[in-house]
Amino acid sequence: MTPDTNVIVDGAVLTLIGLATSTGFLLALFVGFLVIAGLTKLRKIGPKSLVVRNLVDRMGNEKFQYLSPDAVGGNTDQLRTPELLEQQDKPSSQ
Repeated sequence: MTPDTNVIVDGAVLTLIGLATSTGFLLALFVGFLVIAGLTKLRKIGPKSLVVRNLVDRMGNEKFQYLSPDAVGGNTDQLRTPELLEQQDKPSSQ
């Protein structure tokens, strides 16, 4: 090989090594961050904890109170929405 070819091959090899090194570093950085972020979720949970995974954690030992369909908040029957009633009224084309 000529000296010019050696320079090109050496440059290509060093470029590949640099890309592999930077890719490995970024991969280790991301995986490390995900592991650390995942470990923070393993803290003790409860009503006074700063970690809230769902509403039950915040409520503690309280029982659920379900609303009746005619509650003051309005009609909670999901099967009788205006959209579904509109589709029910349309004649089906066969």
